[in-house]
Amino acid sequence: MQKILVVEDEVKVANAVKKGLEENGFDVDLAYDGRMGKSLVVSNNYDLVILDLNLPHSNGYELCEVIRAKNIRIPIIMLTALGGMEDKMQAFELGADDYLVKPFDFRELLARIRVFLKRAGAETAQGTNYKITISDLEIDREKKEVSRGGRKIALTAKEYQLLEFLALHKGKVISKLTIAEKVWDIDFDTGTNVIEVYMNFLRKKIDKDFDNKLLHTKTGMGYYLSEEQ
Repeated sequence: MQKILVVEDEVKVANAVKKGLEENGFDVDLAYDGRMGKSLVVSNNYDLVILDLNLPHSNGYELCEVIRAKNIRIPIIMLTALGGMEDKMQAFELGADDYLVKPFDFRELLARIRVFLKRAGAETAQGTNYKITISDLEIDREKKEVSRGGRKIALTAKEYQLLEFLALHKGKVISKLTIAEKVWDIDFDTGTNVIEVYMNFLRKKIDKDFDNKLLHTKTGMGYYLSEEQ
């Protein structure tokens, strides 16, 4: 039985989510504040964590960092009333995998949970040494580490997710719309340049000190990762 931690200070919401998940075969622990959530995370192993952002004692951002420090692979879904783009971007930067705004349909939450648990299971089945290599760039999907030319490159959680997504589609031009949906889980807004900003971040870290560039732009179409120019 897969084990899920729900950290939610609204008792009615927390109990409803717990009941729904248990009815669908999950083992669920509840925490009603950040301090209690942190204690449970440190002392237990979970398959997935659902976090509210506005929590007493320790907020969801802080708790997300604690979880990522302990387990870089566990899926984290933010479940919050804060729907602003800045809130979402900060959550993703700290390592959240998904962001669902209240009020929400439990069926959508359940569907997202199943997607992430299935994905986590598939990655585990691929083996602990599963790596992607493109030219002298190496991505360790188990450790979530990146190196180029034997030198480790420090990436933020969202930079890593963007690079990994491009690497999994090596040589294929990926549109901004697809990147927004698959990496940020948001509808693409033509008025935002967040994807261009992150591509620039990646280029500075991945390509800047190397003669052969791996990150490429197809003008008007999107981006791709390839050792071929």
